[in-house]
Amino acid sequence: MNNPQQSAEPAEFAAFLVQHLGGRAHEQISHEMHRLLGAVAEHGKKGSLTITVTVEPPKGHVDGGPVAIGIESALKAPKASAPPAIYFVDGDGNATRNDPRQTSAGIFRTADGTAEFRAVDATTDYKDA
Repeated sequence: MNNPQQSAEPAEFAAFLVQHLGGRAHEQISHEMHRLLGAVAEHGKKGSLTITVTVEPPKGHVDGGPVAIGIESALKAPKASAPPAIYFVDGDGNATRNDPRQTSAGIFRTADGTAEFRAVDATTDYKDA
């Protein structure tokens, strides 16, 4: 078997990528690269774009038969991370914004531990008090 791959110069990969699937693979990867650059600049974190070229031999390994070439890309762009929020854990084990150890306005605890609602006079003029 004569192996031309050992003596010939390799074809330019960039030219192959531009013509693969009529340029659609190159266009998609170019858009993903643009999104990656924008996300890295916006979030100040690293990201990656992985291009995988898969080459499959013909069925039955026919000598000189056509090979199937596929190109896939995987974009891992940084994302904005939501800041953490502070919560309390209530007696039932649920997250709550209100501190369960404190009573809210108008609710008072009696000596036996039960809650009692008392209306608060909102019209109090503190200058006169």
